[in-house]
Amino acid sequence: MSKYLRDPPTVGRAVTAIVSATAFIVVASSLLMWLLDHREYPNLGRAVWWSIQTVTTVGYGDVGPEKPVGRVIGSFVMLAGIALVSIVTAVITSTFVTRAQEERRAQLGPTPVQERFERRFDELEARFEQLERSVLQATGRVGGTS
Repeated sequence: MSKYLRDPPTVGRAVTAIVSATAFIVVASSLLMWLLDHREYPNLGRAVWWSIQTVTTVGYGDVGPEKPVGRVIGSFVMLAGIALVSIVTAVITSTFVTRAQEERRAQLGPTPVQERFERRFDELEARFEQLERSVLQATGRVGGTS
């Protein structure tokens, strides 16, 4: 997690993480449903079909859990599906907003505040260079040699 905070993910890495998480949820929930509610999900294909419908929030209704354990698993898959849709929306929106901000900055150039900071840094650099020359002259090391 600290890696993502230090180095924000690119769109490609974010998509990879989202797709991987979704695939993991589909596979894990399919296996759980197939193992724990074998009567309703007699084969893995039916369990995968249910899981994909649920995680994508499509929910055709042709397959649904009857047992309480299946409904608990289904609840987690539904919440994960809603979270994943929200994350995908946020990643796409963030990408467009960031790109628009960068294009706007490139068109407008530096802001008055940025220009003021740059001028101030240039002034400080000149003063440090003058101070360095004065110290070198005072110590007899003019030109940077001892």
